[in-house]
Amino acid sequence: MTLNEYIEQMSSPENEALAFITRDTNTHVLNPHMLSGQVQGRVLSMLSRMIRPKRILELGTFTGYSALCLAEGLGEDGRLITIEHNDELEETIRRNLSLSPLNEKIELVIGDATEELSAMSRQPSEEFDLVFIDADKRQYSAYLDLVYPLVKVGGWILADNVLWDGHIIDPAYDRDKQTLGLRAFNEKVRKDERLDKVILPLRDGLTLIQKVR
Repeated sequence: MTLNEYIEQMSSPENEALAFITRDTNTHVLNPHMLSGQVQGRVLSMLSRMIRPKRILELGTFTGYSALCLAEGLGEDGRLITIEHNDELEETIRRNLSLSPLNEKIELVIGDATEELSAMSRQPSEEFDLVFIDADKRQYSAYLDLVYPLVKVGGWILADNVLWDGHIIDPAYDRDKQTLGLRAFNEKVRKDERLDKVILPLRDGLTLIQKVR
């Protein structure tokens, strides 16, 4: 047994809908490693349940797994907006979300995250309590600039893949655009005194960020 297998065994299992999404994604979707998976999914769920957000924004839906995990923390009138750029996944996402009663709390937007965020900024509404960034790694810094004014003071931003399978500190990836994008994002977060932050070495690295002013 590996340490990861032990951690999975000692953690709460996936529900029926999430287990189906895991199986189906690994069988039918390219790059299934992008799925959050059991342990990270439980972390996202617990964080959301601790924060008790009314509004959640997710950048990067993939096949809907993380959206359903985050939605577990929503109150009765809560809402989650999730943005996915790959329109080829739309049918799969909608089917997967429909497996859960939480589907009623989730709005799927197919489009470019930077464009959608810019549109949100021009038409401000209720602020978000929680944002999960898991989209184009090259654009993480831009995403942060765009979501910052949309998050309420005291609200949270979670950023996935910030260690990038160790590439973040590997000189062999000094010309890789995704690695460079993540390095720039990590530095940007580190230097921003408006944010409290910590990187968790969970899976591929998860940064917890709180907007303190």
